[in-house]
Amino acid sequence: MTDELNAPLGLNAPLEPRPAPRRRGRAVVFAAALLGGACLAAFAPTMRDPQAGRPVAVARIETVEPPAPASPPAEHVATESDKRADEIADIEKRSGVKITRIGGAEAPGALVIRLDEQHTALAPAPDKRVMEKGRHGPLPKIGAGGEKPMEIYARPAAISARLPAGAPRVALVVGGVGLNAQLTASAIDELPGAVTLALAPYGADPESVAAKARDRGHEILLQAPMEPYDYPRENPGPHTLLTTRGAGLDDLRWLMSRFSGYIGVVNYLGAQFTADETALTPTLTDIAGRGLLFLDDGTSPRSLVASLAPRLALTAARADVAIDAGASGEAVEKALTQIEALARRNGQAIIVAGALPRTMARLARFARELERKGIALVPLSALASRVEDKEARAGKWK
Repeated sequence: MTDELNAPLGLNAPLEPRPAPRRRGRAVVFAAALLGGACLAAFAPTMRDPQAGRPVAVARIETVEPPAPASPPAEHVATESDKRADEIADIEKRSGVKITRIGGAEAPGALVIRLDEQHTALAPAPDKRVMEKGRHGPLPKIGAGGEKPMEIYARPAAISARLPAGAPRVALVVGGVGLNAQLTASAIDELPGAVTLALAPYGADPESVAAKARDRGHEILLQAPMEPYDYPRENPGPHTLLTTRGAGLDDLRWLMSRFSGYIGVVNYLGAQFTADETALTPTLTDIAGRGLLFLDDGTSPRSLVASLAPRLALTAARADVAIDAGASGEAVEKALTQIEALARRNGQAIIVAGALPRTMARLARFARELERKGIALVPLSALASRVEDKEARAGKWK
């Protein structure tokens, strides 16, 4: 008989999982899951940090381009500074005077030393001895002791000892100074002091321009506008001297009062005016009576200045060559060659030119080259014809 008491223990028991072991396994799995979650939560920050919490030093890495290979040195091009330095070296060589610079430095590009001008000082202007009060301002006059503005304000004609006695002489007169600031500065600073400058009566401050020009050693002229043949289509400017005003001198005296220190007057245009004896005579008489000289710019073949000057006791001169305002480079070169030839043939010559961009540099070079060619550059006052004292005493101007 088989029953629960007699059957072998466990042989006929059903093969079911035991509940106790099954509950412990689940508990273990659940506990492991909880522990794993806690570990993940604890180490989550370190898992996002690739260094896992270890000390870290941060450094910026920048990409630097390698230096470009050095290019071959460019061919040297002479600059204006180089030219000025060469000019100073040439002065040292010709004069025998060594220019010593502090620390052995090279000469600055803007420095030009002109030895011929260091000893040329012009008399201060205005000089009260040769000045009187006029309606429009100060006017030149002959002083009580016979002093004349054309003598007091003139630049001495110093001839270089390197030139032979009796060397031909050239006077260069540059007009139109005072109208354009840049050209005015170039004329005053770049041209040698022996060049005579003719100042226009217009501009913001002609007195200041006159003072600067004279400070650099230039004797100066008043450039007076005069009536041309096609006036008023071609109008030289306010207070132009006109033939229709007869012997009236108010315009002339307005022009004369614009600045001081000039040695004389030069015409600007004026082909009609200088050909009219009725209008020209009182003008030249007034100029002579004030101790001034007159320069005819030589542009009008009908001018009467040369014929009137002796009987008016006027110190006068006429330009031999005039460079026209619209002259080409070829025409300028031809004029300069012509003036050299005239100076050698006649012993002296006068050339007139305008302060224009196309001619300024060439005129400066021409003026500085004259001595090397055996020709002396002199101020206009050295070439103006002087009248005899007996003629001067006979001159009537009022």
